[in-house]
Amino acid sequence: MSATLPAPVVSIAYHSGYGHTAVVAEAVRAGAAAAGATVHVVKVDEITDAEWELLDASDAIVFGSPTYMGTASGAFHVFAEATSKRWFGDAWQDKVAAGFTNSASKSGDKLNTLQYFQMLASQHGMSWVNLGLKPGWNSSTGSEFDLNRLGFSSGAAAQSNADEGPEAVHKADIATAEHLGRRVAEHTRVVVAGRAALAAAAV
Repeated sequence: MSATLPAPVVSIAYHSGYGHTAVVAEAVRAGAAAAGATVHVVKVDEITDAEWELLDASDAIVFGSPTYMGTASGAFHVFAEATSKRWFGDAWQDKVAAGFTNSASKSGDKLNTLQYFQMLASQHGMSWVNLGLKPGWNSSTGSEFDLNRLGFSSGAAAQSNADEGPEAVHKADIATAEHLGRRVAEHTRVVVAGRAALAAAAV
């Protein structure tokens, strides 16, 4: 990354009911930080005015929630509705966005949650970054330890057994979430650099 350009700022806005999704959020954070981003992690059920300002100042926002009853958690929905204040003022227009989710079932209707995040981002005029991985674990030579072992494309999906704690989040899902964090940081760096180049060319 050029020394003349600031690091992209990525914020992770998430809710975790029992700690499993928090593990996935940490993996996204680690991946984005490893790719050179400045990363903020915001628990949406405890969000403060200062953290709203962090989101407003971010170049990218990654949404995360467990999938409960086929959609994001109630706590995340409360946060999403509160973003309407940003929507009215186009505060998040053209930011980069992405998403991740977790549930106990391998499918568990997680796609619906990721599509909910995509719709939220679209309403704000944000640009969605997908996972960018082929499906794993879909052949006789595949393994449950493949990246993207659950075969989602629009975001990172994790599966955690209902009778186990956060320490049992699958290693492949953690690695997939780290990949998403790196991908978001890399895409955001391109956006930030491109805007800086366009601004310089206009002078």
